[in-house]
Amino acid sequence: MREIENLKEAILKEYPRLDLNSEFQFACHPGVPCFNDCCGDVNIFLTPYDIVRLKNRLGITSEEFLNKYTLSPFDKNLKYPVVLLQMEDNEKKTCPFVGKSGCQVYEDRPWACRMYPLGLASPSDDNKQLDKEFYFLLQESVCKGFESKRKITVSEWLKDQGIADYNEMGEQFKDITLNKFFQDENNLTPKKLEMFFTVCYNIDKFRKFVFESSFFDKFEVDAVTKAKIEKDDVELLKFGYQWLRFSLLGEKTIAVKSEILEAKKKELEQKKKK
Repeated sequence: MREIENLKEAILKEYPRLDLNSEFQFACHPGVPCFNDCCGDVNIFLTPYDIVRLKNRLGITSEEFLNKYTLSPFDKNLKYPVVLLQMEDNEKKTCPFVGKSGCQVYEDRPWACRMYPLGLASPSDDNKQLDKEFYFLLQESVCKGFESKRKITVSEWLKDQGIADYNEMGEQFKDITLNKFFQDENNLTPKKLEMFFTVCYNIDKFRKFVFESSFFDKFEVDAVTKAKIEKDDVELLKFGYQWLRFSLLGEKTIAVKSEILEAKKKELEQKKKK
C-alpha cells in the first residue's frame, strides 16, 4: 500500500495533466514486442462492476470468483473493503486471464485494463491538493506501445475502450466511498463492513439476502424494481448502492413500510413509559 501512496504523490507532482482533448501516441496489439508483458506483477483493484462482468463472463457465482481469483488486503488505513485481482503464483506473476493469444476475457476486462496506458487522478484519491480530476499517461519502460505512430485523443481512447458503462457504475460507487461519513474518518462496524463487502463484491449473496429474508416485508420495493433485481446483476448492484446509502450512511434512499414504522414508534413509546 505504501508503494501506491508513493505513486499517487509522484502523479500529483510530476506527471503532465491531460484532458479529454489531449493527444498521445500509443497502440497495443499482438505485433507489439511487449505484448502481454504488462499483464503481470501489477496491482489491479477490481470495482464492483468489474466483478459482475467477469463472474458472468466465466459463468460462475460471485462467491466462486472471489475465492478463486481475488484477494482482499488488510490495511488499518482502509475505510472500506477493497478487492484485488490475484496474480498467478509464478515468476512473472501473470494475470490468470491471459493466454498466449492475449486476454481471454477481453470483452469484459476490468476498468483498469481498459484505461491503460491512461490513468485518472481525482479527488477520490484522498489528496487535498487535488480538487479537479485529470488524466495522465503511465509510460513504463517495458511498454513498446508508445513507439507507435498512431495518435489518439483521450476522449477517443475512452470511447474505443468501452469505458462509458464502467464510468457510469463507477460514479455510483464513488457516491458512497466519497460520502462525508468516510471523509470525516468514521469507521464502519464489523457488521456494516460485511454488508458493504457483500453488496459491492458478492452480488449473488446479496440477492439471497434480499429475496430469501423478510426484506420485502419491511421495505417498499415496487414490482418492476423487484423483477429487475431478481434477474439482472447490474440492476441489483444499483439497488445495492441505494441500500448501502440507506443502511450504512443514513440517507433516505429506501422507504420503510408504514406498518413497520408504526410498530417501531409504539415500541419506543413503551420503552419511554418504562
